[in-house]
Amino acid sequence: MNPNVIVFQPQIARQKPETIVHRDHSCPFCDVANLEKIIQQEADRIWLVNKYRTLAKTWQTVIIETAVHEGDISTYSHEQNRAILKFALNARQQTQASGKYRSTALYKNYGPLSGGSLSHPHLQIVGFEEADIYQQIKPENFQGMKVVADDRVELNLATEPIMGFVEFNLILRDINQIDEFADYLQLVIQYLLGDYFNGRCNSYNLFFYPAPQQQIIAKVVPSPYFVGYKASQVNDYQRLAEISQELATKAQQKLPQYK
Repeated sequence: MNPNVIVFQPQIARQKPETIVHRDHSCPFCDVANLEKIIQQEADRIWLVNKYRTLAKTWQTVIIETAVHEGDISTYSHEQNRAILKFALNARQQTQASGKYRSTALYKNYGPLSGGSLSHPHLQIVGFEEADIYQQIKPENFQGMKVVADDRVELNLATEPIMGFVEFNLILRDINQIDEFADYLQLVIQYLLGDYFNGRCNSYNLFFYPAPQQQIIAKVVPSPYFVGYKASQVNDYQRLAEISQELATKAQQKLPQYK
């Protein structure tokens, strides 16, 4: 089998707890006292081994973002969101630097249409033993109509999205400006859940990518699945320009002046 084909193990997935649809089910991430295989902890942020290894030939881990069951990047304070992002990026770097994995993925599923199973806010880090998870990704997937761009951070709307219709690319150019990167990421997600599609979008997927010269790229996608012909769609330039202007206005209104 092609090593880049990820093997899903449904017999394990059937055992996983689920709280997105069945919100009355108990949440394992709230039961901190009984968590096992904790790798690292900082305040109420916890990095631990995923109990349910649904992907063959991987090391699957989870980052519990907060002890509060109802929460999200969109609702955190700037300070909490920045701390969570730094914790997650450091955990991803540790995983990749171990030398045990061909590639490492950091991502987040949020909302009922995201493909996730637990509503408690969390990210996931997966080390792939054989698969290059980035094999199909092209530099062009991170280029697009610019909302903001300087020598620290770039935010753009993808004109060659991986899936479409709209993908938000956030590029950290200066590794010392993670706070600004975190603030713009929060702004994008707040826009997506509150303004995009007249407020009817309730789910998103967040993916992180390594980039040259210690840069980091985040991509926010409001739709969870990539099916069929792998032929992406994109909004026309008029709609991209409208979204770009809406985001730029929100950035001016809500974010501090960075130096």
